[in-house]
Amino acid sequence: MIEVKLMDLSANDTMEIVKELRSQNMVQGVDFDFTYNPTRWDPMTGHGPMDHRHSVFKFYKDKLATMFILKYGSAVSTQGNYD
Repeated sequence: MIEVKLMDLSANDTMEIVKELRSQNMVQGVDFDFTYNPTRWDPMTGHGPMDHRHSVFKFYKDKLATMFILKYGSAVSTQGNYD
């Protein structure tokens, strides 16, 4: 599994990418999964942000992750199991 993190992506932008992946016949839970993470602020002080908004896409096939990274590579950070 390879995780691809896209920084500063809105929830709407994330869902547009998910729709695009599905239109390419990818199946969520089989080929990929995703999470949207909104900006988080420090609840005690109100200062922040502690964590900027981002989305994480998980791909279960290296080939799909590679194609995704090539398309969205300008805002990508990756981590995963490269067996």
